[in-house]
Amino acid sequence: MSGLGEVRILVVDDNAQMREIMAAVLTAAGVRRLTFAPDAKTGLERLRSLQVDVIYVDYEMPRMNGLDFIAAVRALPGDQGMTPIIMLTGHADVAHLNAARDRGVNEFLAKPVTARNILARLESVIYRPRNFVKCATYFGPDRRRRAHPNYSGPLRRSEDNPAMLEL
Repeated sequence: MSGLGEVRILVVDDNAQMREIMAAVLTAAGVRRLTFAPDAKTGLERLRSLQVDVIYVDYEMPRMNGLDFIAAVRALPGDQGMTPIIMLTGHADVAHLNAARDRGVNEFLAKPVTARNILARLESVIYRPRNFVKCATYFGPDRRRRAHPNYSGPLRRSEDNPAMLEL
């Protein structure tokens, strides 16, 4: 992956060793604009005072977990609320994945992480961004990653209805 020098990344994780791993991988890949936060509340403070292009956030943290952090980011005004979020977690089961997805996470990264997976998720949010969807009960990236040929429900994608606006 090239051209990462100007990408602004915020890493929010209460584990100092995990922050060091993320720093080593991202700086080796060319990222020069890294900011770290040891907890979600500090992460939100940093996000309010800095421009950030991508956020990596841990699922389990004291005081405020990653799910609540995602919800707080999605509630921010304007483009800041659409900042891509990659969740780091030791929980790789469907329930945790669905909870993060339903809060508006862009990508999910199960621990133990590898350099390849850290960068693959970053590449995904940069080079293959998903449209954002806003409705009464959800705001975040489109949760549907592919079209299902046997789908018989309502057609609600922008390509299904040219009059529909997706953010």
